[in-house]
Amino acid sequence: MSRINRMLNATADVWRTTKVSDGMGGWVNTLVKVATIRARFSQPSAAQRTAADQTTARLTHVVYLASGANVLRGDELRVGVRKLTVLAVFEPSEPGTYLRADCQQTQPAV
Repeated sequence: MSRINRMLNATADVWRTTKVSDGMGGWVNTLVKVATIRARFSQPSAAQRTAADQTTARLTHVVYLASGANVLRGDELRVGVRKLTVLAVFEPSEPGTYLRADCQQTQPAV
């Protein structure tokens, strides 16, 4: 068991865009639930926000995940009504410890 697992105090559903047949010879992109994972959500530091701003990314959340989590760039993490789009996934300098996902929160349609 990884050292970080005890710090993962929330769960999130992972949704991924997938091509599905539309039944008429074409394809439609749709979101499919891939997994439910344990995670820890935090706000980015000022330095992390500045670095993201320089690359025109809107970093709103940093999410820490178990090292084997099936999360990719472009996935959507859902926690209740909150939806977070994964901008990037990083592994620390010590492989197998944890993953960090930089995310942007999207506002729900009203």
